[in-house]
Parts: sequence; C-alpha cells; structure tokens
Amino acid sequence: MEQTRTFAGEFSQLKEICKFVTRFVEETGFSEDETYQICMAVDEACSNIIEHAYGFDLKGVIDCTLSFDPPTLKIQLRDDGRPFSPGDIPKPNINAALKNRKNHGLGYFFMQHTMDEVSYSPNSGSGNFLILSKKLGNKQ
Repeated sequence: MEQTRTFAGEFSQLKEICKFVTRFVEETGFSEDETYQICMAVDEACSNIIEHAYGFDLKGVIDCTLSFDPPTLKIQLRDDGRPFSPGDIPKPNINAALKNRKNHGLGYFFMQHTMDEVSYSPNSGSGNFLILSKKLGNKQ
C-alpha cells in the first residue's frame, strides 16, 4: 500500500499534511497514540524543511510518500531545498533547566526518539530525502 501527495512548502500546509498522514496511518493498525507521534514527527520534519531547507521562501514543495509493507511504515519526504548534515546538529541537553535550553534544536532529536529509524540523503540533483520508519507494534 502506497500513496504520494505533493504539498506547497508552507506552514499553512502542515494541517493538510497531518490529515494525509493520519488517514493513511490509521488504516495500517497503529494505535491512536502511535498515530499522533508519527504525525508529530512528520510535522516537525516538514517544519524543518520549510524553515531551513526553503528558508520561508514559499516557492518549494514537499513530496510526501507513505508506504506500508507490514510491519513497516515508511514516510519519505522529498524537497529541493538546501541540504543539511545531521551530524552538524548539536545534541540537545534535555536535562537542562527549561530557562537554559535553546528555543530550537529538538526536532531531529524528537524524530529519532519517536520513529524506529530516521535516514537522510542530501540533495544530489533529485532532491533531499528524509525517510521516517516505524514498525507496527514496536513501542519507542
């Protein structure tokens, strides 16, 4: 089972992306809590694409491909924005007092801790690819 949709790379599209993901994930047998976590991970990934890859320029698109090959759900997000290096993202200090934490920097960390696997391939002429995977029944 697989579905693909293309969305404008704008914050106003996050609600539609979440609806698309939620409908698909609900059909696969994930729990309501898991569905929520998956949608939040996708929302964070798309927000990062809009803010960092496209720099809010409102000209890019996000291709979202959802596939389920039991027991694995894969969500592939493709964009044509600026690439990034996951290794350059500083690890957040989640034990620091709230007043000492940065306002940003938890998104990739959140994706890694919500999903079973997060992989990224930078733009090589065909776009940046971020793949989020989650196995049905695997509680993170």
